[in-house]
Amino acid sequence: MRLQARFIQLPLQYDAELLAREVLAFGEECWLPHPQRFEGNDFLPLISINGEPENESFAGQMAATKYLKQCPYLVEVLASFGASLGRTRLMRLSGGAEVTPHVDIHYYWRDRMRIHVPIVTQPTVSFHCGGLTVNMAEGECWIFDTFSRHRVLNDAERKRIHLVADTVGGEGFWNLAAAGRLPEREAPNWVARNFERNGATIDQLEYESQNMPVVMTPWEIQNHVDFLFREATQNHPQFQYVAHAASHFTHVWRALWSTYGECKTGWPRYRRALEDFSGQIRSARAHEVKLRNGSDLYATLTALVIAPALSDKGEDLVGETRHDAAAAMATPVAASAPAPAAPSINTGAGDRRFDRPIFIVNPPRSGSSLLFETLANAPNVYTVGGESHGIIEGVRGLGIPAANFDSNCLDESHARPEIITMLRERFEQTLRDRDGAPPPAGRIRMLEKTPKNALRIPFLAKVFPEARFIYLHRDPHQVLSSMMEGWESGRFTMYRNLPGWTGEREWSFLLTPGWRDLIGQPLERVVAGQWASATTVMLDALDRLAPDRWVTANYDALLADPNAEVTRLCEAVGFEWDRRIEGALPIARHTVSAPDANKWRGRASEIEAVWPSIAAVVERAERAAAR
Repeated sequence: MRLQARFIQLPLQYDAELLAREVLAFGEECWLPHPQRFEGNDFLPLISINGEPENESFAGQMAATKYLKQCPYLVEVLASFGASLGRTRLMRLSGGAEVTPHVDIHYYWRDRMRIHVPIVTQPTVSFHCGGLTVNMAEGECWIFDTFSRHRVLNDAERKRIHLVADTVGGEGFWNLAAAGRLPEREAPNWVARNFERNGATIDQLEYESQNMPVVMTPWEIQNHVDFLFREATQNHPQFQYVAHAASHFTHVWRALWSTYGECKTGWPRYRRALEDFSGQIRSARAHEVKLRNGSDLYATLTALVIAPALSDKGEDLVGETRHDAAAAMATPVAASAPAPAAPSINTGAGDRRFDRPIFIVNPPRSGSSLLFETLANAPNVYTVGGESHGIIEGVRGLGIPAANFDSNCLDESHARPEIITMLRERFEQTLRDRDGAPPPAGRIRMLEKTPKNALRIPFLAKVFPEARFIYLHRDPHQVLSSMMEGWESGRFTMYRNLPGWTGEREWSFLLTPGWRDLIGQPLERVVAGQWASATTVMLDALDRLAPDRWVTANYDALLADPNAEVTRLCEAVGFEWDRRIEGALPIARHTVSAPDANKWRGRASEIEAVWPSIAAVVERAERAAAR
């Protein structure tokens, strides 16, 4: 929700020790991964649709989950807000993790605030919003402007846990907000009062039940359009064309509403009106018109109006939609039938937006974070700031449920025209250069790394016709050892409660073809199976590409002489490089323990036991790395 201030501290101080006692009583099995699989982000649902912990819907009757019913003090805290409560969670951020920079443009948060009560935190946790930075201390109560670009950094080893409640407010809540303080202003006499327990029970909490429209009223649509136009750059030459399209659409919608209201007989005409409006603002290049928060007008009109205005498809807007400041919208790629090889590069004007985007591909724990974080310092190179799990799997049809939980593989058949357009937009809206600046108009260079992309090369080559790939090779002894360490650490859990998986630990890293054959196997055979499957799928795809579409990088060479290896790679992929690396490269963000080339020898017996089963793939990978 757009607020008049970036942060407001509410005048309440809760007993953080008592809150922590309730929260820390929950076992790891109660925590769920972030809906968009952001690494190091997980949550425990307290209020959700019908009180169902795993229900990620925004539409329907909110109710307490079984977890909230076990926390009497948390219930009293929530009651003290004096508000109608929407989705409410405990949000946990692992040590060294971050909530990446983004703007919340999802319809649900247009008129809802996010109340934060830190429960477990430390001074090194920083919350950034619209140019301001605060540390929210344990037991404090805050709201912030979710329509401004924001991020959270946990620069410590200890996990951070916040109570986070979404609400439209209420009479009691607005009195609290009016008495709050702005951190950037002096308020010498302001003091948050200690919360006195009120004995409130679950039954006394007020839950929202009306949250998503069946058919959005013309008055609400006009409200959203007016709001976005106030936020937009109105002197942009394309703004008048977007405004004209919006004016026409709102008149059409008002006429339809007066005839049909929410009656289903009018839904086909409502749908045509939405499709026409979407096409008109696309043609008017609404993506070029920026809002004050850096988002673009096309993405925000789609999120606040076009997507939620009609529920005719029976699809709820599930999960979070996080869009960062947008650049120009991607040019859709024409549809074509699946072919046996990925499309060849057509440099020049073949892709009007993405100029030879670079994808680092490799099995997990190959050192891609180190290579990515180094190359991201090249000038005029744009990245999403981390891995793209949520960007890709947040698109309906690209997550593992759509594949019957078989694997993370995506091929040309998944790259339908509407998927291509949406995915290119999602990447664009999150890109930043090394200085945090969004990309300009015109063709741009993008750098991306996510280990799952080893299973997606044909798909990426169709979505981005000029895509090129860097195959990063690392000694498999080291990789297998690091993968085992990653599984044991619990930091890389990717799929909790994976259907059919009965392993001692939750599934970590990418989901490879044939993973069900690993059920019941010891950890060394699980990681060997993951590595071999990912490497085989990746090399098969690279072999189908033209030779000039991929190059190799060597992890050992990167460590031994980073300047030489980085210079060689930049020349190979056409990046500029204007820095000299002094000394050893810094430790990458996803490192579990200090790097050591001989660390794997502590697991030598386990690795040697599985080596014969992967020896042929090892030899093939070495040949590819030496090309």
